[in-house]
Amino acid sequence: MAVPHAPVFDPVLLRTFLVVAQTLNFTEAGRRLELSQPTVSQHVRRLEAAAGRQLIARDTREVTLTDNGEAMAGLGRTIMAAHDQAAAYFTGTAMRGRLRFGVADDLALTELPNILRRFRQQHPSVNLELTVTQTGTLLRRLDAGHLDLIFTKQQPGTERGRLVRRDKLVWVGPKGIDVPAGEPVPLVTYRAPSISRRTAIEGLEAASRTWKITCTTREINGVLAAVRAGLGIAVFPQSLIPSDLVHLSPELSLPELGDIDIVLVRSPLSTQESVLALSTAILTSPLNRH
Repeated sequence: MAVPHAPVFDPVLLRTFLVVAQTLNFTEAGRRLELSQPTVSQHVRRLEAAAGRQLIARDTREVTLTDNGEAMAGLGRTIMAAHDQAAAYFTGTAMRGRLRFGVADDLALTELPNILRRFRQQHPSVNLELTVTQTGTLLRRLDAGHLDLIFTKQQPGTERGRLVRRDKLVWVGPKGIDVPAGEPVPLVTYRAPSISRRTAIEGLEAASRTWKITCTTREINGVLAAVRAGLGIAVFPQSLIPSDLVHLSPELSLPELGDIDIVLVRSPLSTQESVLALSTAILTSPLNRH
């Protein structure tokens, strides 16, 4: 009796599918992979043919993963990690050396620690040096040649680095906090220069709201402690709001703050393979699915 052949999933097709699954946009996936949109579509169709299942549903308005697509995304990440490990081992190209990686401290509230843990497990010969601080400091250290790659925030239109995702800036505070319309808005902020600090102040002044800074801190833990203590409200990317804090209601008449870009910026002096590997791990992570 003939035994049916198990499907073989081409790593090239899997890698394309994982970026499509993360972005839910064929054009954006092509931009990230430096492929044409028809090529991205062809890769997905070939993977669907290999799987014998529909993985992505498309109409004129949106792209969504089917149940089989969700399963393939999870399994695909595992397959690609094992594939990359095997390729490095058997070709003698296991990555080595030092990777100096900088992260804006509030982005450590995401799945990033898990990404770094997996990266370390897959590339144990890479000495990963981690710097966690504010965006301005990260950019200065990158430009001075002291960092190879940074994961940080910038205002839309800056056009520096590679866009990971676009988020919305929102007002955040503890449940039940009141910000009376006739009183100054109490702000908890980072020390200047800070994108969230500048955005908060400019937004309030444009809306003719008075404000006062009730707490200034250097790091995210200080911001969180002050907001949780009821010292004031703060500005966060919407995806980074901790579960014990809330997006403040529009009924408080606080101004809209616009968007923020989450980006990866690579030093032009850095050519390590490990920089590309870590960038790919961040770009294809579920945390960055739009």
